[in-house]
Amino acid sequence: MLRSVSSSVKTRRAFSSSARSWKVDNPYSGDIYCEVPLHTTSQATKLVESSSKAFQSWRKSNLNDRVALIQRVIQSFEKNKDQIAKDITCQMGKPLGQASGEVGTMIARAKALIDLAPQALQGDIYTDQPNLDRKITKEPIGVVLCLSPWNYPLLCSVNTVVAAVLTGNSVVLKHSDRTPLCASHFERAFKEAGAPDGLVQALNIDHDQVSEIVRHPLIQYVSFTGSVAGGRAVYSNVAQHRFIDVGLELGGKDGAYVTDNVDLQHAIDNVVDGAFYNAGQSCCSVERVFVHEKNYEAFLTGATKVLNSYVLGNPLDSATSLGPLAQAKQIDFLTKQVENAKSMGARVLVGGKATHDKAGKGRFFAPTLLADCTDAMNTFKYENFGPILSVTKVKNDEEALQRLNSSDFGLTSSIWTKDLDRANAFASEANTGTVYMNRCDFLDPYLPWSGRKDSGKGIGLSKYGFGAFLRTKGFNFRPKTQ
Repeated sequence: MLRSVSSSVKTRRAFSSSARSWKVDNPYSGDIYCEVPLHTTSQATKLVESSSKAFQSWRKSNLNDRVALIQRVIQSFEKNKDQIAKDITCQMGKPLGQASGEVGTMIARAKALIDLAPQALQGDIYTDQPNLDRKITKEPIGVVLCLSPWNYPLLCSVNTVVAAVLTGNSVVLKHSDRTPLCASHFERAFKEAGAPDGLVQALNIDHDQVSEIVRHPLIQYVSFTGSVAGGRAVYSNVAQHRFIDVGLELGGKDGAYVTDNVDLQHAIDNVVDGAFYNAGQSCCSVERVFVHEKNYEAFLTGATKVLNSYVLGNPLDSATSLGPLAQAKQIDFLTKQVENAKSMGARVLVGGKATHDKAGKGRFFAPTLLADCTDAMNTFKYENFGPILSVTKVKNDEEALQRLNSSDFGLTSSIWTKDLDRANAFASEANTGTVYMNRCDFLDPYLPWSGRKDSGKGIGLSKYGFGAFLRTKGFNFRPKTQ
């Protein structure tokens, strides 16, 4: 059944009568799930202008009013959570339980941002000099363009949308052509919550139109989550035409170090989950595992057992633990990744090829475990963005760190050990934005989310993440001249 945007997710805009649209197929059934009309460039421009108009009034609002609005937005998401979760699953293939979990996590993250906002907006006052009033205030920047991906369509959006609105800005949300209904859900939620007209709007445009819209003089910040190539294109385009900042959350090649002093079963269960949750389609999925030689074979045996228990199937079925891949083109890429590893000596312990479920449906790639990997293999160099876990043996902490840091990426890393001092020593040398101990693949909204090297630039979440949406102003007053 074709999902109708006009009837199921009501919008207040009239779309172009042209034939241009996004047709989104269900990754499991192959049927077209929804068709979303694209805006013309003229419509996109008017949308940005209406966003700027909304900003002019919203920037004067107080924090209490902004918090109250976000609380009502949360209520809207809670009311519509079942439909939103189903839309995520049927657009990009995530098992329904995981999609429902994303809705819940998004709500929790929005509440955390509400909690962090007062501290983030706090200015500074200096009273140490007589007859001088000196202070620093923080002001909103204007229209924020959020370019959001399909893999976590709510979580990657909420980081920007809620933080921007809480700091007094307006948002234009351009979602991936794989999950356009999610942008409509954000727009609908803000409208239902009574937001000023145009405060948060969904924008459906293609890549060429994005290149034009980032140059619009009313856009004051661009937030992009996606591939390294996409990030370079956006950053370069903005730099050629504008003096505004760009936040880039890009790829990852996250490494886990399983030491000799570890709760091994805990490490196996959690590293495997961190690698295969959402079918490995996450920038912070574990893709490389460095296992101390003492635990190497035992880790491989345990991981094999866990992966053999995975159930591929209809993502709407509660029994399914691994859903189909969102993008059909990824099948060929993952196949080549595995073939390259095999040709260089890797052992395929589980999976390694495209497959279907028992009903013969779905664009699945079997959960894959590769052993005896080297840093020269493509699965150790290039982001898989799929259900492949590459494992290698190391002799000590020094070797693990050296190989971990040899990657072009630097998003997260993890160490699995019972020794806190050892974990702290590892973390101080790991060249990643986040370091975990005995956990992985988890974002804490109270901690900064940032990448190093090709994993991007800028900060999301925490009190520091609000800085992207604010500009400082210094007041240097001499009240009396006599």
